[in-house]
Formats: sequence, structure tokens, C-alpha cells
Amino acid sequence: MRIIIESHIPFIKGIAEAAGHRVEYLEPDEFTPERVKDADALIVRTRTKCDAKLLDGSKVKQIATATIGTDHIDLEYCRRNGIMVHNAPGCNAPAVAQYVLSAIARLKPQCKCLGIVGVGHVGSIVERWARANGLNVMLCDPPRAAAESPEKFVSLDEIARQCDVITFHVPLDQTTRHMINDRLLNSATPDALIINASRGPVADTQALLRCPQTLAIDCWEGEPEINLDLLRKAEIATPHIAGYSLEGKQRATAMAIHSILPDVNLTIPPIADEPSLSQIAKSYNPFDDTKELKENPSSFELLRNNYDYRPEPISE
Repeated sequence: MRIIIESHIPFIKGIAEAAGHRVEYLEPDEFTPERVKDADALIVRTRTKCDAKLLDGSKVKQIATATIGTDHIDLEYCRRNGIMVHNAPGCNAPAVAQYVLSAIARLKPQCKCLGIVGVGHVGSIVERWARANGLNVMLCDPPRAAAESPEKFVSLDEIARQCDVITFHVPLDQTTRHMINDRLLNSATPDALIINASRGPVADTQALLRCPQTLAIDCWEGEPEINLDLLRKAEIATPHIAGYSLEGKQRATAMAIHSILPDVNLTIPPIADEPSLSQIAKSYNPFDDTKELKENPSSFELLRNNYDYRPEPISE
């Protein structure tokens, strides 16, 4: 099998080669129709857009993304053309939970009620770890509410009214684009903490610039060309690295490789059960990454690509 792999994916070099496959490593901007036309499979991240422009006329039959999200892949095009798409659901969920709870420990240590919007892989771990540390939690997830017991969930309006911390963990689609908008922020308490560690366009940048709330932002509209006024305003401002843990990257790579090459067995690191809030806060300080980005805003992509993957918290 001929496989083309995005060169910044960690812990991946040598694995497919050792299994007898032909491998080429490319930078995201080197993925062109000419380069991929004879490949059987691609392994990418979010910076490589996989659509008709790239894939028309190619031999590609499988795409694995070492990420949770798939909005960089034209899924409908792939479906029509018999291209299987694999992602890595939940791979970085503990790292994002670590980021969120570390932000809360520093910016809202007396949190009275945590609102979690989107209770999938990431939101579920945020919920579990938060409840284990005695936080009062409210959940908003309309698809889950429709499929499960609606009494477990509340509306976004209710979360805005009652929660002094609101964290977003939703996929990006037409229902979630600009979910964080003027209407929501005007409904929320002025001293609330708003955390966006999902996708940049989930938040309306102009609404964030107008709001009185405290902001912790990891995902930005227009990345890597981010709004500098918003960068200055946010208390925590990081270059889309909330999910960048050592274990999370190991999980993502193992899941991507295994989806393309199921006979290759790689160890997937376990997830901590219920680490304490002090242990989580000790394991990661988002102010360090904030300082770097605020001092070097034009280096967003460089900081992201050269990030020193942090260890996840462990249970005490």
C-alpha cells in the first residue's frame, strides 16, 4: 500500500514502513493532486483539506485523520466516491478536560455551576472529572436529549442564565456556527467565564469583543490569522493546543494507523479515572502558553506545530 502522511503527526514515522508499506511524508501545503494521485491512503490532520480539488482522479480509497473533527474532509464527496474516512474520536478528550479544569482552577476557583455545552467524548470527561471534584454541573446537548432522557439536559438559555462557567465542546456545523453570539452572551451573567475549546467559528469574534465576560480561548475564527484585539482581551489565549497532550497524540496516531492498517497493534494510553482539581491544575498552567502567544501572535502556527506535548493528569 502507498500511504502519504502529514509530516507533523507525532509518533508515526517508521510504523507503516516497518509493516512493509511505501510511505511519503508531506507538509500540509505539499498535498497537491499531483502528489496524492497514486496514493492508496492518506493520514492527515486538520490543516490538510481533503476535497474534490485534491482527490479528483486519484487512487485514494482511505483517509485517516489523527483528529476528532472531520470538517477539513468533504465527507459527502468521499461517500460518493467510495473513499472510507476514519477519525480518532475521544483521542484528546482527557487533554481538553485538563485544559478546561485548569482554566477554571485559575480564573473561577469558586465556580458555583459549570455548564457543559456538547456532552460527547470531551464533554463527558469534563463532566466526570468536574463532578468528582464536587462541582455542580448542568448539561446541554440537544441530540443526546432527543435520544436519551431529556431530564438529564437543559437548554442553552438555561445554562446561560444559571452557570458562572460555560464551556463548549460541540462539533462545527450549521447548528453550532456562532453559537456563542450576542444573544447568548447578553443572557449570561457578566462575570461568567466562557471557554471555547471546540472550533473557532463556534464563537462570533465580534460578539466576544463586545461581551463583558471573562474569556478562555483555544480555538479561533480565521486561524492562524487570529483577531489581535480578541487575543489581547482573552485572559487565557492559546494556539489551538487544548488537546495537545503526550498521551492524546499517542492515542490519535495509534487510532489513525490502526484504521488504515488493522493488523498493526499499537498501545493506546489509558485515561485517568478521577484526578483531583489540584492535580489537574498542577499538571498544566495555561498562562504559560498564553504568555507565548500574546508575545508572538504571528507565530500561531509555529507555536502549534512545535508544541511540547504535556503529560495528562494522573489520579491520586
